Amino acid sequence: MELAELVARRPFPAAGLLLGLTRRCPLSCAHCSTGSGLFTRQEPDAGQLKRFVSSFTAENRPDVVMLTGGEPLLLPALAERLSTLAREAGSRTALLSGMFFARGVGSRGGRGRRGGAFPGGRSGAIPPAILRAIRSVDHFSASLDVHHEREVPRADVFRALHLVREEGVAVSLHLSGTGASDPYLADLTRAVGKEFGGQVPCLVNEVRPFGRAASWARAARTGPDPAAASPCSMAAWPVVAFDGRVLACCNQDTVDRRPAPPHLDLGHVAEDDWATVRRRALESPVLRMLRTVGPTHLAARYGSGPRPGSYCDGCRALGGDEAVAAGAQAVAGGAAGALLDMTAAMRGSREGAQGIVRRHGCAAYASLVVAGGPALPGADGRDVR
Repeated sequence: MELAELVARRPFPAAGLLLGLTRRCPLSCAHCSTGSGLFTRQEPDAGQLKRFVSSFTAENRPDVVMLTGGEPLLLPALAERLSTLAREAGSRTALLSGMFFARGVGSRGGRGRRGGAFPGGRSGAIPPAILRAIRSVDHFSASLDVHHEREVPRADVFRALHLVREEGVAVSLHLSGTGASDPYLADLTRAVGKEFGGQVPCLVNEVRPFGRAASWARAARTGPDPAAASPCSMAAWPVVAFDGRVLACCNQDTVDRRPAPPHLDLGHVAEDDWATVRRRALESPVLRMLRTVGPTHLAARYGSGPRPGSYCDGCRALGGDEAVAAGAQAVAGGAAGALLDMTAAMRGSREGAQGIVRRHGCAAYASLVVAGGPALPGADGRDVR
């Protein structure tokens, strides 16, 4: 499964599942949206996760399961098992890693910058348990940016990705920077193009003010016009949080909030199966309206309370508004609402993966989401590829 296939499914309700295995991570990146750390041991019960994924059937399953964290490869056996269970039901799986294990991979000594050998592996090799987990997925993504590079050298990440590609697993890079004019992003994307000949796609995002970046990253300068529809594709895929609760939104502030906003709460892996979570995600009139017109328009049209400033704050505030629930039911209930929801998803996907990245990622680098896409000018005027 290539990156563009994965991204192209993002607007479709319940087409994917984001599954956080653990908040732990051996890296301490300054922009970490989840605030993960090595001693932040918050993670869903492994048995409950396996039971939940085992509830997938060939007729009722997500198309894509994204294993993430924290660092999911701190639990390689669990990642391998969940991927195997999902694939047995027909789902395709992807895993996103911060590449902690890549320090020294492919080098003669095989010892990382901090001097430690790889746990359970040979010098210069990907540790066997981690390699088995990677082999079990349909797509492997590596995070790389200026903050990750302070912990894991770029060259080590590249060498590890070459090894993964040799195993026959499709790979990509998740890159982030401060925006289209960021010289670091220009340099990094150019280096990726040179290293892999344009055959490794990149999903390029801008750092947002969440997690550790909340105190320094810039927020969007303007919000959407209340009178205009601004659909939220991020309310399409259910998210399993680190305590096992399932949310309809991947905004980290929302995922971490307890109690969860009731209109975004889809259940818990200890109590609910995939069919139940999927039904709630698809049949909720409020969620249909969020995906179709967005929270700002919904609040402006039906809301009875004050309207918080930000797009996501406004969405969270809708949960207790009975007028919003009644308005959503009137417009998006029943079969008509289901058709409205699917029409919005089709509209959101009509420009493919590149169109989705232009709306939600760093638009200047949207073409890189497709392997072998067109060259882009770097900060110095030279082509990225």
